Amino acid sequence: MIWFIASIIIGLILAYRKISLLSSTLVFAAVFGLYLLLHGFSGFLPWVWLDILLFFALLNLVSLRKKFISRPVFKQMQRILPKMSQTEREALEAGNTWWDAELFSGQPDWSVLMDLPPARLSEEEQAYIDGPVETLCGMLDDWDITHNRKDLSEEVWDFIKKQRFCGMIIPKQYGGLDFSNYAHSEIVMKIASRSSTAAVTVMVPNSLGPAKLLLAYGTESQKNHYLPRLATGKEIPCFALTGPHAGSDAGAMPDTGIICHDKFEDQKKVLGIRLNWEKRYITLGPVATVIGLAFKLYDPDHLIGNKEDIGITVALIPAKTPGVSIGQRHFPLDSAFQNGPNWGKDVFIPMDWIIGGVEQVGNGWKMLMQSLATGRAISLPALSVGASKFTCRNTGAYARIRKQFNLPIGEFEGIEEPLARMAGETYILDAARKVTAAALDQGEKPSVISAILKYELTERMRRVINDGMDIQGGSGICLGPHNYLGRLYQVIPVSITVEGANILTRTMMIFGQGAMRCHPFIQKEMHALQTKETDQALQQFDQVLFQHLGHVTHNIASSLWLGLSNARFFNTPGDHTNKHYYQHIARLSSNFALVADYALLILGGALKRKERISGLFADTLSNLYLCSTVLKHYQDQGSPEEDQPLLDWACQQTLYSAQQSLLDIFAKLPIQPLVWLLKILVFPLGKPYSPPSDPLLHQTASVLLSESATRDRLTQGIFINEIADDATGRIEIAFKAVLAAAPVETKIRQAQREKILAKGNINELLEEAISKNIITKNEAHLITTAEQARVSAIRVDAFDADTMSPG
Repeated sequence: MIWFIASIIIGLILAYRKISLLSSTLVFAAVFGLYLLLHGFSGFLPWVWLDILLFFALLNLVSLRKKFISRPVFKQMQRILPKMSQTEREALEAGNTWWDAELFSGQPDWSVLMDLPPARLSEEEQAYIDGPVETLCGMLDDWDITHNRKDLSEEVWDFIKKQRFCGMIIPKQYGGLDFSNYAHSEIVMKIASRSSTAAVTVMVPNSLGPAKLLLAYGTESQKNHYLPRLATGKEIPCFALTGPHAGSDAGAMPDTGIICHDKFEDQKKVLGIRLNWEKRYITLGPVATVIGLAFKLYDPDHLIGNKEDIGITVALIPAKTPGVSIGQRHFPLDSAFQNGPNWGKDVFIPMDWIIGGVEQVGNGWKMLMQSLATGRAISLPALSVGASKFTCRNTGAYARIRKQFNLPIGEFEGIEEPLARMAGETYILDAARKVTAAALDQGEKPSVISAILKYELTERMRRVINDGMDIQGGSGICLGPHNYLGRLYQVIPVSITVEGANILTRTMMIFGQGAMRCHPFIQKEMHALQTKETDQALQQFDQVLFQHLGHVTHNIASSLWLGLSNARFFNTPGDHTNKHYYQHIARLSSNFALVADYALLILGGALKRKERISGLFADTLSNLYLCSTVLKHYQDQGSPEEDQPLLDWACQQTLYSAQQSLLDIFAKLPIQPLVWLLKILVFPLGKPYSPPSDPLLHQTASVLLSESATRDRLTQGIFINEIADDATGRIEIAFKAVLAAAPVETKIRQAQREKILAKGNINELLEEAISKNIITKNEAHLITTAEQARVSAIRVDAFDADTMSPG
């Protein structure tokens, strides 16, 4: 038994250290030789070892290994490999991998993340944010926009065009601003903290739309014509992709284009496309002057080649083209951004209106996926962070201003919990936004991470605003000019729905795409399996297969060792305050990689349809990514000690969530006896992680209840004002007034406890307190000012009955 246990330990050590197959075989042969030397060839164990050595010998003889192992596996996997559509293949090939691949590997190389330069604004970008962006925010009145106008004012529209807000991604040679991805994110975030309508209006032309597609694929003629006009707002773009019968399923798109000859304007017959389409949910659609259109292109008469079904294609079409119908509006949850349907009936366009010209016919879906690979990581995450920072700052201040039972409501334990969640989640959101923007500015295009950001940041923003609404209570649900949160609450589902519905993103995209793109070997194996069985293909498959098996055995050993040691001895970055978080990420990465390989092995292609399992894998990977960005963000900010509660809350919550997702996966995987063994390997000493403790909740909530550098860093970049008749300005004024009066209030409370003053409302005792020299007149003035500001801040709008009557 001792020799048997020793053999297992030796095997685990070899696997953990990634010792080669040949070297491992020699080690076991040496151990077997030592056993024979000491005990001779007697008993059962030598025969077991002999069989193992013979098997290892077979593995080392590549020709025999290929014949008896790799070839049967190759044939079996070819039979069960699910077919992949062209749109699926192009979606998988969009973008690249980055830190997501490191997490998927089970052994992340921390230098990939930690060596990333922090996101920084140029002087020009900072000046633009301090100038035009600040001015635009000051021009916005969200109640007027959403309730009265149902649109931005003409003055605001003109300012957006004049200051080239729609040309942030367009190079200067075409008249654009040519800003970095981080600057793009900062600008959208700040505008979103003032008006979601304005933020959406600005972000759409700079996200998935004609400008991005033209920059990547357009002809020089198209760029020279459209980009200067888009940059200055002479053209307002929209992109028409989603239709009544095809949302996420692009393959079901019924919109068609038929290549044919027809008259165009005053010309004789030219080669072009006859289009018929119906689209909906198109942002900026009602006011667009040029439509980016996705459709299926057909060439029944073979006018440009031998292929009849050419595939999804994108074109730019002026909205005034005959046959185009545009201008109607949807009404998305009482928000005011321009959104509506458009359609075309027998619309004829010349071939050179295809983005990229004839050379790009059929490449539309690939073009869209490549653009979305970065677009999802910027605009909606920035909007989510702006909304979360806005809610944190204002609702946190409200919780300090608002009193019940003579105490600020923020001091109640029941309020502390959502306040801590708001602050911690916002810290996570901002970390993920900044770190990902920095990666994008270094040339990365991580499509899986962009899906993680879109899903996680919009969902966490939803939780932050929901918590804010719970704390606001009645003041949150009564709409009016004083209500700064109600409209934001109403439009939450918009960000959850657009650019890939969140349910789909979580259950199909993050892990489904991640398993193919980020796994060290799956994509290579699939590439080999998609070819005919030749010696070269079999050799390639054999090499990758056994590298994959080595990867699995390493993760088995790694998971067990890191589980038993709680990763304490694992070498990672960090100091005594946060090193253990790096180690825990490494441990869970190894666990995740091992469990993912088990699911892929047991379920194979069926895993594609196991969306509940896929969604849990997505949750695990997402939380590991978010925790990683929190650590990187903390480092980039100089590791301020006073921010430690935010760091601790964020890391503990994401690690706990990753653990719980893995546990939920175990309950859903088939062959439970094997799953039970897998669970022992992953969590040999039980569940190691817990959610944030009560003392940590108190510390984290306190960040939002007082003025501090930590609070300012947490909410940095949003629009802040101290205008008395502004919805958030009065909150800022009251917050500072209440904090200034707090020491005076403490004096009066102390006097009441000592029975120098009678109990009662402080404001009614000021004269007596002055007469007894408990406070000065100036101090009494602070109390009076604070009370006036508090009353103004907690005021709720009420309307005349005639105003509320229909019609």
